[in-house]
Amino acid sequence: MKHISFKMWEGDKYRYKDGYAVWLVVRKDNKRKVIALGLYAEPHQWDNRAERFITDKRFSGLHPDRIVLNDWLTQRKSEILKIISDFERNKINWTPNQFEMEFFYYSSKGNVKDYFNSLITTLKETNHFGNAECYSRTLHMLELFDNKFEMKVFPEIDIKYVKAFDVYLQKRGCSGNTRKFYFKALRACINKAMQDKEASESTYPFGKGGFNIASLEEETSKRYLPNDHMEKLKSTLMESATLEMTRRLFLFTYYCYGISFVDAALLSKNNIIRYNSGDYIVYKRHKTKEAKKVKPVQIKVTDTIRELLDWFRENTILIEDYLLPIVSRECYQGQQLYNHIRSRFSRNNKNLKNLAATLGITDMKLTSYVSRHTMAMTLQDNQIPREVISQILGHSDLTTTNTYLDSFNTNVIDEAAKVL
Repeated sequence: MKHISFKMWEGDKYRYKDGYAVWLVVRKDNKRKVIALGLYAEPHQWDNRAERFITDKRFSGLHPDRIVLNDWLTQRKSEILKIISDFERNKINWTPNQFEMEFFYYSSKGNVKDYFNSLITTLKETNHFGNAECYSRTLHMLELFDNKFEMKVFPEIDIKYVKAFDVYLQKRGCSGNTRKFYFKALRACINKAMQDKEASESTYPFGKGGFNIASLEEETSKRYLPNDHMEKLKSTLMESATLEMTRRLFLFTYYCYGISFVDAALLSKNNIIRYNSGDYIVYKRHKTKEAKKVKPVQIKVTDTIRELLDWFRENTILIEDYLLPIVSRECYQGQQLYNHIRSRFSRNNKNLKNLAATLGITDMKLTSYVSRHTMAMTLQDNQIPREVISQILGHSDLTTTNTYLDSFNTNVIDEAAKVL
């Protein structure tokens, strides 16, 4: 690179707190531009001829980050070559000042960690705290996998890199579904970066012939209650006030089409809408409410649901206009409200565990998700078409619905076995 060099100058006036600065020097047409890189070293740690940090272990006092910093310099050189090549291709008689502007533009673009953090910040600012948490967990795992991750740019996240990350996750004991979780977040991040022109399709690792995320999915055991357990839940009053409230919250979510815990927590009096055919609970799922063409869920307030709402109003403390005793602090908004509901979610699952033990339900783990799965299976067992069940669950397609349901009704399989 005849125009460009990385240099260190010695002397007292070039001495800084962290050592001597390493500069990017740009020369063209007898003009010179010196650009600070934010890198510092001692003279015995830097080789001006090679324009690199010394890595030869025969020398003492080597820079502790020499490998990472040399990789960073290599990356910058690649960007510099691209900038000059673009100038020449476009027949631009560039100046050192023009180069500086392009250099800082390139250096600020394409950094994967920076883009992840920007995405997380945007999601939090728009109240998508669950999605922000998914990206935060994925970023944390990538940093554990790659101690140079903060230096990575999107072209480096190629098929080879992704496969190595998958091997790392397997060594950590992550299941296929857990690995799928991380890769879906990584893929979504790269997709968004391509839309923002920060990543290129040329190194996209998830396209045709690339890393197949769907292949990671593992069949999970269906989490629904058998009829006898469900009848026991419906009919057995609890002596403990906490367990009785927990039982009724479970039943409420079951009768409300398996409404998620967070959606149930956020229900208020404003969600009760009167139509000609009666009262309805109308809401948009928190998980998908910002997606295009998402229709609100409408739940007829049956006598059973009304009885449960009346019980909560008469026997628990309801704050503000909330319908259920889940949110227990006034004036919570945004991240604070999200964290509060997550905390209540964990407490509710502990209470469900105690409820299951009290009722003698020992052959499965009782969680808030079980009501949603049980509702879906109950509808299927009563010959409700899957297309209808999918609409009730608020799914955009049958593929997601099928994860809630057995491939066939067990009665059908039992009858088929008689033929053998």
